[in-house]
Amino acid sequence: MATGTLAIDLNADLGEGFGRWELTDDEALLAVVTSANVACGFHAGDPSTMRRVCALAAARGVRIGAQVSYRDLAGFGRRPMEVPPRELADEVAYQIGALRVFAQAAGADLAYVKPHGALYNRIAWDETQADAVVDGILLSGGDLPVLGLPGSAVHRSAAAARLAAVAEAFADRAYRKDGTLVPRTEPGAVLHDPGQVVERSVTIATRGEVTTVSGERIAVQAASLCLHGDTPGAVELARRVREALIRAGVTVEPFA
Repeated sequence: MATGTLAIDLNADLGEGFGRWELTDDEALLAVVTSANVACGFHAGDPSTMRRVCALAAARGVRIGAQVSYRDLAGFGRRPMEVPPRELADEVAYQIGALRVFAQAAGADLAYVKPHGALYNRIAWDETQADAVVDGILLSGGDLPVLGLPGSAVHRSAAAARLAAVAEAFADRAYRKDGTLVPRTEPGAVLHDPGQVVERSVTIATRGEVTTVSGERIAVQAASLCLHGDTPGAVELARRVREALIRAGVTVEPFA
């Protein structure tokens, strides 16, 4: 990121369809974001979708990240699962390897890894599962940064393995006072007011803070801001967020 200026990366979950079923407007979102978290087939996505999104991202100069997940296609990767660490590491490596083929075929490569859904939330606190995810990244042969919650178990594991840990924030998710996300199973976990999401995006980028679900203001580190692509009006909201950031003097660019 640019030195001496406010800057932030915008990432979105893309390629989250399967076969004839499409969930995200990948092409439109790729005109807004700077990093694309591409589903690798375990919670969504299929080979042709992965190839298409990688080609579109590469053509636009958008960084490609592997969005790895528990093997939970029916539950969209949002159901808690108990997976033995060795098996989880193998599955993470498998997903990264699959996406890397399509990224490289498009003339690019993978730039980072971002876990999805229930896995993302689990490795915020579970050291064993976090270590397994990092083991999978190392097994894949890539020195890839890990995008996740600041202070999370997976960031500690990544740092121990000398992988870059990139702090991420969410403008449309409710926070607890300990800096973790309110689970989607609880009321109010997702913010639906576009104006509130836009305002929170600017506050995160310019002031490094967020208001929790219980009303406290807490500090948040954010090299990257997640814009969910699977919500109604996602593309227009993403555009509004980007425009508001630029008006506030924030440079929108990939994280270093």
